[in-house]
Amino acid sequence: MESSNGILLDSGTNELEIIEFQIHNNSFGINVIKVKEIIQPLPVTYIPHAHPFIKGIIQLRGEVLPVVDLRKVLQLGESTTNADEKYIVTEFNKQKVVFQVQNVTQIHRISWDQIEKPSDLYSGDEAKIIGVIKKNDNMILMLDFERIVTEINPETGINKNEIKKLGKRERSSKRIVVAEDSSLLRKLIHDTLYEAGYENVEFFENGKDAFQYLESILMAGKNILDEVQLIITDIEMPQMDGHHFTKKVKNNEQLSQVPVIIFSSLITDSLRHKGEIVGADDQVSKPEINQLILQIDQHIK
Repeated sequence: MESSNGILLDSGTNELEIIEFQIHNNSFGINVIKVKEIIQPLPVTYIPHAHPFIKGIIQLRGEVLPVVDLRKVLQLGESTTNADEKYIVTEFNKQKVVFQVQNVTQIHRISWDQIEKPSDLYSGDEAKIIGVIKKNDNMILMLDFERIVTEINPETGINKNEIKKLGKRERSSKRIVVAEDSSLLRKLIHDTLYEAGYENVEFFENGKDAFQYLESILMAGKNILDEVQLIITDIEMPQMDGHHFTKKVKNNEQLSQVPVIIFSSLITDSLRHKGEIVGADDQVSKPEINQLILQIDQHIK
């Protein structure tokens, strides 16, 4: 099955396509945009002393790729071989990772506003669920694949120590709006921006809340550039994704003056055009936080 690169989804429509897969009769989903292909299982080479989630490595068209057993990640039992088993080959955060699943069922096209944020009551700090989709009598849980990979190898995540190499700066008066659905990443971005001298930051869990905040500034009759000097947005967020959020900002005569940087694990050479179409001023791939700071420095005067 080929990747999302060939799927015709217009940028900024607030829609996505998800691949539904199952593990022990539970339904999960992954954004098609992360998926390079879906393949039959290949022979796996065991790696001694690897992380418990890592089944081993495979060779795929000359590339050596790690295989993550999602059953172990989700604590749904040991890996078992069955005829429907599939390997989902993904690419995000500028790396390729293979995920072993029980079977792949179908593709759904949905709107981000159909994805509900998990309740704190059943989704604690260690949860790996970023959204819940209700389909008829079934529920599909959207997994936080970035968090899973970072848990396996923390070095693939945001490293705020890199910021210290950029030197001191005085930016405390500059105001930034950030739309990011992950509480873990909100904290990391907050700490990193603070380290870089950007102390005045408003965080929102999705593009919808961030846009309503920006609109409230306009409704109060304030000059937007006096209140907000820069916007940073993720792409994958419940309610309103980053592409749709960026498009709404850039289609508003007053808000369009504010620079928008998309900071996402989905910034790849083949997907960069999506951000360009909606008018993003810059795009930076997670986890390159030092590059994000350099871009902020350029756009904030």
